[in-house]
Parts: sequence; C-alpha cells; structure tokens
Amino acid sequence: MYQDLVRFEIELWNAVDARLRAECDLQLTWFEVMRLLAQRSQCRVQDMADEFGITVGGTSKVVDRIEAAGYCRRRANPNDRRSSLVELTPAGRRLVDRATDVFEAELQTRIGSVVPEQDLETFAATLSALREAGRAVRARQESA
Repeated sequence: MYQDLVRFEIELWNAVDARLRAECDLQLTWFEVMRLLAQRSQCRVQDMADEFGITVGGTSKVVDRIEAAGYCRRRANPNDRRSSLVELTPAGRRLVDRATDVFEAELQTRIGSVVPEQDLETFAATLSALREAGRAVRARQESA
C-alpha cells in the first residue's frame, strides 16, 4: 500500500504540474501557495509553512519568487510587527483563478473519472485523519 500511495502521489504531482505549466505557465509549487492565499485572502509565511508541513525558510523562498513575478505582495502585519502578511495581487488572483480550473480538470481526469464520489469523500476523510494523526505524533516527539 505504501508504494502505491507514494507512487500515485508522485505521478499525480507530475501530471498536474505538467498541465499547469503547459496551460498556465505556472508550476504546481507556486499554485499551491497562491491557492492558499486565494482561500485566506492574506496569510503569514509561518501559517503557510505550517499548512504545507515545510520550513519557514523554504516557504519564504517560494513566496519571494512569486512576489518577484508580481503575483503576490507582502504588507506589514498590524498585529505583529515581526511578521508580514502575504496577499495576492490582482494579476495573481487572475492567474490562480484560471489555474484552479486546470487543476480541477486534471484531478477529475486522474481521480474523479475513476473513483465514485462517495468513495472519494471517504478517502479524503481518511487522508485528513492520517495527516492529523501524523501531526500529533510529530508534536509529541518534538516535545519529548
């Protein structure tokens, strides 16, 4: 099961990334960050890193590149002078809206056309539970 799950994730990532690059000139790594910003309107880099399970430094580098391309901007956080808030620019919003349609179409092709909706809902809930359990284990290990 482990091999199938990991291999499928890699194949899915590669397929979605290729389609986003071909149709939107956007890599999947950037899309993930921009999609989160579209959902939350603004976000701290720390919050994005927590969501993706990666380092703040790695997240900040991706945000720097997206910002340099003109798709997001940082502004002062009125509640915490030590951090900034990241938000999409209008160009970033347009790009992520277009890319979301491409993203969802590829997921439909690769998953939705194969697995019945009810099974997908169960699978999504199972994956979410596994991620939460993994976070809890990591938190216990880090506090020990």
